[in-house]
Amino acid sequence: MSAKAQILVIDDDPNTLASLARAFRLAGHEASVCDNAARALELAKQQRFDLILSDVVMPGKDGIALLEDLKAAGVSSPAVMMSGQASIEMAVRATKLGAIDFLEKPVGVDKLLLTVENALRLSRLEAENRDLRRRLGRHEIVWTSPEMREVMAQVEHVAAAETRVCIRGETGTGKELVARALHEKSPRHGGPFVSLNCAAIPAELMESELFGHEKGAFTGAAARHIGKFELAEGGTLFLDEIGDMPLAMQAKLLRVLEEREIERVGGGQPRPVDVRVIVATHRNLEEQVRQGTFREDLYHRVFVFPIVLPPLRDRREDIRALAEHFVQQLAEQNTWKPKSLSREAVEALERYAWPGNIRELRNVVERVMLLAPSESVDAAIVERALPHAFASPSNGEAPADSASGTLGERVEVFERATILAELKRNRNHMTNTAKALGLERSHLYKKCQQLGIDLRSVRQPEPA
Repeated sequence: MSAKAQILVIDDDPNTLASLARAFRLAGHEASVCDNAARALELAKQQRFDLILSDVVMPGKDGIALLEDLKAAGVSSPAVMMSGQASIEMAVRATKLGAIDFLEKPVGVDKLLLTVENALRLSRLEAENRDLRRRLGRHEIVWTSPEMREVMAQVEHVAAAETRVCIRGETGTGKELVARALHEKSPRHGGPFVSLNCAAIPAELMESELFGHEKGAFTGAAARHIGKFELAEGGTLFLDEIGDMPLAMQAKLLRVLEEREIERVGGGQPRPVDVRVIVATHRNLEEQVRQGTFREDLYHRVFVFPIVLPPLRDRREDIRALAEHFVQQLAEQNTWKPKSLSREAVEALERYAWPGNIRELRNVVERVMLLAPSESVDAAIVERALPHAFASPSNGEAPADSASGTLGERVEVFERATILAELKRNRNHMTNTAKALGLERSHLYKKCQQLGIDLRSVRQPEPA
């Protein structure tokens, strides 16, 4: 037998229970036993078992009824049924209810252990497949709109080349997903995909994060550190928010892109690197070049093939598909029952402006799934989950839909009201507020400054 498993055995015969439990324990497994279906159901709901082995014919509820109850309760443990009065009809019914095998009593120990081993192997494979689907789902690009059709056509066109791509778009539009798609469709797909958010790294640590450092290179460098360029060898390095990279580091990055070699901090030996660099930003790089905050020579190095991602408010055809994708994804990740979005619920989602784009949509869908009392989601639940539902009339802010003026002015009023409402809901905790809005914390600080939100009055010390 392989790894230790937790097995639940149900049989109304105490001698059978004792012998099966002893056989499993001798084989290195843990066995829990009970003599009726009702108790078995309670145990299976309280604890995750790697396998459920049940007799079919028992007083009260039989094994087939137990299978029905387990399925209704959402218990996903694999089940093997056994009976001394087996029939083809009984076996077919058990299989339709999810049983993975049906054994005829009396069952020899060797055959029983082999069946259990096969069941456990199948269960592990299914768990691995679910995990793989979850990981792939996190990186899946969902779209139906013509705007995204054009984006994906550009991805297909440039992925196979070594051309440097600059992905542009607002925060939360999926820039890293597009970068991953470029990597997966490129000849480098067998190599690593390494990501670094330039806005999230302090300036004094940026060089070490990119190029690595040797032991003792600076105070606190207790061991050698391998940088992102070396980690991405043979693959793709994605530099998100490159517009936030300090000027001094821009010069060093430019040299690496030109020479294709890096030098660890504290090391004197250049190291060749074979890495495709993809960058992204929500900033106007051309304006930064004019202002002198972004090097013109680096701009021309990274801005070879631009891909512009539209904000969610400009691709509303995608909202339904994205929302349904997140419903399924969240249900799998949290073992929740999937919920269905009514037409009115989708329309409520489509009316919202989505300043936080796709990240914000995912947060709202998660809130919807927690708020919805039934498997069907109506518009009222969506309205409760949207950020403006948390706004208080006493905060002095006009609701977004009552704003007047130009489009830009209305968007600013809406953003300000949304951020203030989310801050209040999260008790002025900036990290939680940023997460709820689908923003990096540094971006939330900058957005507050742009909108004139007094951080001294709302910011509180956060736990380390």
